[in-house]
Amino acid sequence: MGLPECDAAAYERFCHPNLPVCTEVGDHFCKPRAVRVAGFFDTVLVHTKGTFARKPFILAPWQRNEIVGPLFGNVRWSAEHNRFVRQYRMGWVELARKCGKSELLAGIALYLLAFDGEEGAEIYGAARDRDQARIIWDVASRMCQLSPKLNQREGLRVRRHEHRIVDERTGSYYTVLARDALGNLGLNPSATLFDEVIAQPDAQLWEAMRTAMGARVEPLMLAATTAGNDPNSFAAAEHAQCVKVAEEPEREPHRFVYIRNLPIDADVFDERNWSIPAPALGDFLSVQTLRDEAMEARNDPSKENSFRQFRCNQWVSQSTRWMAMHLYRECTGDIWPTADWGAKLLTGRQVWCGLDLSAKLDLTSLCAFTPPTSKEPGHALWWHWLPEEALPALDTATAHKARQWVKQGFLRLMPGSVIDYDELCRQIHEVLSPYKVREISYDKWSGEAVRQNLERRFGRRLPIIPNEPTYVGMTVPMRELMALTVNHSWCHHGNPVALYCFDSVEVRRAVDNPDLMKPVKPVRSPTGTRIDAVVTTALAVGGWAIRGQEPAQSRTAYGFS
Repeated sequence: MGLPECDAAAYERFCHPNLPVCTEVGDHFCKPRAVRVAGFFDTVLVHTKGTFARKPFILAPWQRNEIVGPLFGNVRWSAEHNRFVRQYRMGWVELARKCGKSELLAGIALYLLAFDGEEGAEIYGAARDRDQARIIWDVASRMCQLSPKLNQREGLRVRRHEHRIVDERTGSYYTVLARDALGNLGLNPSATLFDEVIAQPDAQLWEAMRTAMGARVEPLMLAATTAGNDPNSFAAAEHAQCVKVAEEPEREPHRFVYIRNLPIDADVFDERNWSIPAPALGDFLSVQTLRDEAMEARNDPSKENSFRQFRCNQWVSQSTRWMAMHLYRECTGDIWPTADWGAKLLTGRQVWCGLDLSAKLDLTSLCAFTPPTSKEPGHALWWHWLPEEALPALDTATAHKARQWVKQGFLRLMPGSVIDYDELCRQIHEVLSPYKVREISYDKWSGEAVRQNLERRFGRRLPIIPNEPTYVGMTVPMRELMALTVNHSWCHHGNPVALYCFDSVEVRRAVDNPDLMKPVKPVRSPTGTRIDAVVTTALAVGGWAIRGQEPAQSRTAYGFS
């Protein structure tokens, strides 16, 4: 006995008599099913933000024909359920940023909630935390508010305090689910919508939701994400598997894959390539925005990495070079041939200081920064300390420059294999005495004992500010330092130790937020690179940028008077 004809007409045309009839047999693309979902977007949903707000959600051709159509239109015959069911139980959509992924998922969530014919549907918006999961839910709730048809639909309720949208007619709901709620495993999801899978630390939530769908006839687990920066992450493993499925669909015929990565060997600055990862370009994604970001990326290696990841949808490395050295060299100013040269010129100036400590292998670094004025740029002075026994290794790592730094006074040696913190504090007090010290910022995780020592020497009224070396703690200082560099608003005067550090530094950006960054600490080894001068300069500049604008009467300078 052969397979029956497609039964889409039985339900679809009962509700929508104008839909076309499908009489296909076996696995096929069912046009009535695809048309119905697309029609739901076009006639029921509205956009929620910007210039498109309150206007009908007309799917772009690529959304309609390449995602929504095949995802809901491809069906297969299920002998188990004696009916045609959707072919795809899982879906992976990987696009560049700002291509409407959240809005598309929100619309799909509402369709599955109230228009898919599923009784007791459970739709979950899953993400790393509740704030991330709420992004799509907030869009969906706003659609319910702005859409006349959804707003008037009997039984559809938005319960904001619960972050739940309920269809009382079918006993269905759409809610958010974060990874930290993983203990609630008594779920029976009909659909799970994953937002930004690159932020998931592991596969726990993914596997928990995937294995919970077994009781549903047409379950769907759909992920929308941008390329990541960790090749060892769960998201990277799923991406790799999806690439294989895209090349050979028979590997997992139940998995839908839509990936738009710009090939790694393509020119990321050629705007003719940008529509490959960003099909929304020129529609609801601004071409000028990408042009501006591309221009910034040309001058900032770390921004190039973000541009590749988030705009070109390329998988990249977490760590990227931060400083464009041609910009750094343009901020040289007059060369100061010895360490004490600048001390004579800047005596009596107000300075903001940054301090980064070490014990054995790393440099200990102190930076004093005089801020720019309308008449001249800012200036940076550094003092660096190293245990004497660590000098041979550093000399080798620097092509025998370190010993020359010692002779010139740019690098100070301390006897033995470790830094004597009491002697260090004595020297810090000595070298800063010619200046009016406004504050000292230091690495919170390594400087408490030194902070107490410095307080005894400078007095408790000098602000000694702890700074956490996290994304939040380092983003503003690094950003302000880069802004000064791009604008040629400071001078480093050719300090050779600082040059070595700035030429070595790499940064890592937060997985889910490219605007957050922190310097990558090098591997602790005798021959490893050093970045301490970068950290101290960022701390000093950050202190001035964040707290330097406070009224003069609320801050007191200490030192030279």
